[in-house]
Amino acid sequence: MSSSTTGLFAGLLLALVAGTAGLGWFLLALLFAAVGYGVGAHLEGRVDLTSLLPGRGRG
Repeated sequence: MSSSTTGLFAGLLLALVAGTAGLGWFLLALLFAAVGYGVGAHLEGRVDLTSLLPGRGRG
């Protein structure tokens, strides 16, 4: 399983732990899944997220 897929499942798991009641929690689950997928894709080198971090990678 790739790192991005593992990150996606980790984000979904965190959202389930946070709670699953109503539209707000569903949107939170989507947010966690997107963040988890993005971090996993960054760790694989498929996405460069360094431009989102202030003060990093600029020299």
